Amino acid sequence: MTTPTVQVFLSIGSNVHPRDNLRLAYRELGKLGSDLAVSDVFQNAAVGFDGDDFLNLVASLNTTLSPPAVIDALENIHALAGRERGSARFGPRELDIDLLLYGDIVSAKWKLPRKDLVKYAFVAQPMAELVPELVHPVDGRTMQQIWQQMISDAPRMARVELSLSA
Repeated sequence: MTTPTVQVFLSIGSNVHPRDNLRLAYRELGKLGSDLAVSDVFQNAAVGFDGDDFLNLVASLNTTLSPPAVIDALENIHALAGRERGSARFGPRELDIDLLLYGDIVSAKWKLPRKDLVKYAFVAQPMAELVPELVHPVDGRTMQQIWQQMISDAPRMARVELSLSA
């Protein structure tokens, strides 16, 4: 029996050596499945604390891994970047990768879909860029609609040229 392939979406951010850590994330995520695609990279101010600006993007890939296996793999990538768990919820991050969507699964246990999709511009804008017509599995809006309803109050974000495969 073949394990079904599922499309997952991930938010990726860093404000500690962000260019190096985003490249690390890109390389490692490519090992978790196929058809890795990424949005542009956006620079934005830290949210919830005073600190260096973050670089953020959204990625999608197709995988046969289960949600817990994806989450475990993301923790391993965090460790490769030097992130230590137990630090403040809002603070500098070597790397922060969050599972936003796992197919159309809705699960409180795995926090799916992740609330960040409708809460933070640094997630909504790159998501709308990557998959504008994708429908949120709970509220029924497309990613473009979510972003459009957020844009007037969103902090300014700048696109950043960054080759992730370098």
